[in-house]
Amino acid sequence: MWQKLRVVFTIPELRSKILLTLGLLAIYRVGYQIPLPMVDSSPGGSGNQVDNFLERISVFAATDLRQLTIFGLGIMPYISASIVFQLLGSVWPPIERLRKEGQTGMKKINEYTRYLTVILCVLQSIVFLKYAPVVNYQPAFCNPGSNELHFGWFMTAVAIMTGGTVFLMWLGEQIDEYGIGNGISLLIMASILAQMPQAMIDLRQNMSTQLSGSSGQIGPDKLIVLAALFVAVVFGVVFITMGQRRIQTQSAKHVRGRRVYGGTKQFLPLRINQAGVMPIIFASSLLMIPGLLVGFIASWFVDTKNPESIWSGIANLLSMVSNGLTSGQSLLYIVMYIAMIFFFCYFWTSITFNPKEMSENLKDHGTFIPGYRPGKRTADYLEKVMLRITYVGAGFLAAVAIVPILVNIQLAIPFSVASFYGGTSLLIAVSVAFDLIQKIDNHLLMRSYKGLLES
Repeated sequence: MWQKLRVVFTIPELRSKILLTLGLLAIYRVGYQIPLPMVDSSPGGSGNQVDNFLERISVFAATDLRQLTIFGLGIMPYISASIVFQLLGSVWPPIERLRKEGQTGMKKINEYTRYLTVILCVLQSIVFLKYAPVVNYQPAFCNPGSNELHFGWFMTAVAIMTGGTVFLMWLGEQIDEYGIGNGISLLIMASILAQMPQAMIDLRQNMSTQLSGSSGQIGPDKLIVLAALFVAVVFGVVFITMGQRRIQTQSAKHVRGRRVYGGTKQFLPLRINQAGVMPIIFASSLLMIPGLLVGFIASWFVDTKNPESIWSGIANLLSMVSNGLTSGQSLLYIVMYIAMIFFFCYFWTSITFNPKEMSENLKDHGTFIPGYRPGKRTADYLEKVMLRITYVGAGFLAAVAIVPILVNIQLAIPFSVASFYGGTSLLIAVSVAFDLIQKIDNHLLMRSYKGLLES
């Protein structure tokens, strides 16, 4: 392995791409730590429901939404804009026609995505600066006797946060064009891996040389279980991420002069986890919203004058439901979490996978699936296969998503450590790492070297 890594850095073009990518990621990490000029540097967040909601979204936003920095919004607006246009490409004919135009159409869609990103940045920064309860402003920039920014400073903060997200978007595009790997994904991965040192510190503070007991200490027995569980989860994530259902296809024979073309057998690969990490992202973020709404409604029924009235009973009941949906540890939360993952798996697969279009492409290229006529029969078969393997992929995602919750509850492990045993963080890290290794392998194979994954 060390010999292969040495070969990687002996190729001038590949070395420059890797160093450029590392340099741009370093710039991102520096800006990650710079707070807004008008924000108090004291830590925000109080462990309430909104704070927990922002913490979960921060995992895939490549920022910490609880402490506003110049990159305070991260790349979440760009991701949201990309998802919007991906959905519109399946239901709105103008965007669908642009998608079919190839590279020219994708450039136009990317241009629209940038415009929508700026609009979302302005709206989201206004909401966070005005309503987020975790923001503490310096008194010099506030209106007298309040925690609200002066209008001029407020617009300055909106401009800074919008410019920070646009700069991150540009940073990701520079990595795509001049570096190596997917720029946006690498930014998210860098944000996830940057949490590892603090997680290791939390683990070290709770370690003990004695067997784990009721004191909550992590003894050698728990460490062995954690190590075995981590290996098993990573193996499962790699296996399902790379897993495919290969459907045999055969091309028609063409006779041109004395030569016969075609007639070869090939395979059509269908990924088991077609939806990727998107179902967990949607489920984990949207599942917090009902809890926040129920908690807000519960505050309406509180009767401070008569705590034993029926209205106070309703308020207590709604508060229990709200806490169950936002704590992340109740049975109600786990059941709804799994159900939403299954729903979004099928929803996202139906958006990204079009069996009719794939059937038409096979027909246009003179390829068919043995035993099925080109056209509707082939499309129905592909849809049936995708429904079955999506069920397997959704079950895997649900299992991986609840592993951190079970580790946190059953083993009394801090959630900052347990989050690396599954869920969004591990899936993103593994997926991005494989994509990066494959792109490095492409450069190595072009120069007749062995890839990093080859023995």
